[in-house]
Amino acid sequence: MGKARQFDATKANHSGHLYLVLNIPTHMTNTANQFILNFNLKKWGSLIILALAVAIVVIDGTVLNVSISSIVRDLNTDLKNIQWAITSYSLVLAALTIFGGKLGDIFGRKRMFIMGALIFGIGSLVTALSPNVNILVLGWSLIEAIGAALMIPASSALIVSNYEGKDRGLAFGIYGVTAGIGAAAGPILGGFLTSTFSWRWVFGINLFVVLALVLGSRIVKNYAVPSKKVNLDYFGVVLSSLGLVSLTYGIIESSTYGWIESKKAFEFAGNFSNLGGLSISFYTILLGLILIAGFVFWEIYLENVKKLEPLISMKIFLNRQFSFGIGVITILFAVFTGILTFGVVLFYQYVFNLSALESGIGLIPLSLGSFIIAPLSAKIAEKISAKITVQIGLVIAIIGCIVLFNSLTLDATRITLIPALAIFGVGFGLIVAQNTNIILSAVPNSQAGQAAGINGTIREVGRTVGSALIGAVFIATFTSSVTNNVNSSLNIPNAVKSSIVSSFNSGETNLNSSNTNQPKYKFDEEIKRDVNQAIVEGSKDSIKYTGFFILLCLLVSFGLPNKIVRGTAEKVEA
Repeated sequence: MGKARQFDATKANHSGHLYLVLNIPTHMTNTANQFILNFNLKKWGSLIILALAVAIVVIDGTVLNVSISSIVRDLNTDLKNIQWAITSYSLVLAALTIFGGKLGDIFGRKRMFIMGALIFGIGSLVTALSPNVNILVLGWSLIEAIGAALMIPASSALIVSNYEGKDRGLAFGIYGVTAGIGAAAGPILGGFLTSTFSWRWVFGINLFVVLALVLGSRIVKNYAVPSKKVNLDYFGVVLSSLGLVSLTYGIIESSTYGWIESKKAFEFAGNFSNLGGLSISFYTILLGLILIAGFVFWEIYLENVKKLEPLISMKIFLNRQFSFGIGVITILFAVFTGILTFGVVLFYQYVFNLSALESGIGLIPLSLGSFIIAPLSAKIAEKISAKITVQIGLVIAIIGCIVLFNSLTLDATRITLIPALAIFGVGFGLIVAQNTNIILSAVPNSQAGQAAGINGTIREVGRTVGSALIGAVFIATFTSSVTNNVNSSLNIPNAVKSSIVSSFNSGETNLNSSNTNQPKYKFDEEIKRDVNQAIVEGSKDSIKYTGFFILLCLLVSFGLPNKIVRGTAEKVEA
């Protein structure tokens, strides 16, 4: 036999890979190397499949932003119907994600992952072939959203099942940054496919991705479902779903109807009602809070009195690590959505006059910052703890807000915004990766699907709340500034001034998703500059409030444990 070659497991593990200590004759070295390559591919291949799942869901939630005008023309519909389709997708996803996580805990996460992928593929096919907007809503807003609600909590929980220790931190880092890149890549991909082929291919390519997910899932380890009596809490599902739908709907519609006092009459099926002068958002948010409170009491009753398995064990929130982690992620995604849409994207589209596709490309520095730092966050957390890593990320994000606030001027260029976006991206990458690790590592493996479902639902609600709150700040500042500029202008007749001011006060800001659409009023160059200045002021106020919320997030982060306390590890089967 030839000279033996040894592979050192200690050194290999330190480099982030898992090898076995082998004494192999030289003539067998090539075979051993191939074995090691395949072994590592199988190990990290699981992460590729799971990250691809979250990427496709996030991308599908953003691609329509640049395809709206094409869809409106192709399906002979209007912008309001397409906006309702987008809203419905968020509502269904928020309502069913917790239930999807629970189904994974009961029937098997890998099984729910595959089923979710298949349902998502069916929805994509229906959407791609849709002859009218109703079929579009059926395929995208309902069927795809149901598939996503099964697939996303299962993918997060399967990371817990497939990775431990340092590997889990690295896995969540890559998983988290994939979602961030997907959000930024969605408009770019959607713009390319729509302009080159058709908006239908935006959904058509999902079929190939779903095929890859189903075939690739063979290498993902499954969590062994405990053999016990199954109780599906259907009443809990109804209460939580209706509560979240009502709450989310109210938040989304607050920009149209107002938070408390109604801006205009509520329209339903062609009928109008002033609802006693109060906004429909006030009623639906109140109803949502009542239903969610009822859901909490029902879950406590079911578990403690009836001794049955609830949809969510409220005891999970007694876990300080989990609860404070959820608090951080909720505030974080609220401000992230707000700063992107109202702090940067509208500035790009109306001050720089960029298309939605060009605006997406302009967000690359943010995505690149997250992409580089998120995988490294595991190494950083290993040396200084996950809590401090999250807090450093929050401080960096605040610095990014300050730099961005000072960079937004009428004389700014895309180049001048790059440092601020990159800094914010670095902070975001540090926070998301390790905070997700903190949340899902806090619970036993048997509750990982449930925890992932709560995490996904809260994140979606946080995204909606943030968009509504930061959007309200932007619109209020923008409208006030434009109104003042118009009233003080010497170039606009008084009769026209009152009409313009009235339109702005009723919410007609002339801000839309495409710079090809012409504004309602033809302003001269002076007034156009005043409008752009109002956008700058609105964006700066949005970023200012974003900074305050991140500061609040930093205060909440002090409740995180100094060291991650991992839930009870349970056996995993291939």
